[in-house]
Amino acid sequence: MAGLIALSSAIDRFNSFVGRWVSWLILAAVLVSAGNAIIRKAFSMSSNAWLELQWYLFGAAFLLAAAYTLRDNEHIRVDIVYGMFSRRTQHLIDLFGHLFFLMPFTLLMMFYLFPYVSLSYRSGEMSTNAGGLILWPAKSLLLISFTLLVVQGVSEIIKKIAILRGDMDDPNPFISSHEMAEVEAEALAKEIRQ
Repeated sequence: MAGLIALSSAIDRFNSFVGRWVSWLILAAVLVSAGNAIIRKAFSMSSNAWLELQWYLFGAAFLLAAAYTLRDNEHIRVDIVYGMFSRRTQHLIDLFGHLFFLMPFTLLMMFYLFPYVSLSYRSGEMSTNAGGLILWPAKSLLLISFTLLVVQGVSEIIKKIAILRGDMDDPNPFISSHEMAEVEAEALAKEIRQ
């Protein structure tokens, strides 16, 4: 199990690295958007390529950070029901969800996206907008994103099994939204008092 935990840790480090770096794509998208708006207003010029680049950058940030979000257990969940169970039951629910929902869906998406991206690349598919960009890089982001999710899913499955077996501590202890609000209120009150 130690080897699998080490593999999981390496996957987590990689997706953390990717997640932190793609956050810079938001800044790039904002700068492209602002530059495009300024040029359009100041010089009455515009380009579909710049607009599409902005969409590509936002899409890349969202897609490539999905595995990082899963790693940090920040995906959306209905906390009301989930929070009523013991932590062990929560881990079992997560393990079931990863095995029977996350992995089949992401593997199926990879299966269908590979020929979709490959065809787009081979054909040199271009945007239908005048002056638009080539499409295969944007489409390849989908395939890369789901590949990262599959790899992170493997890491999450390893961690859930290790936690349930007692081989490792819980890296993301569950805190209900009510408890989180209390912690944030205490921190804010402490900051105000200082």
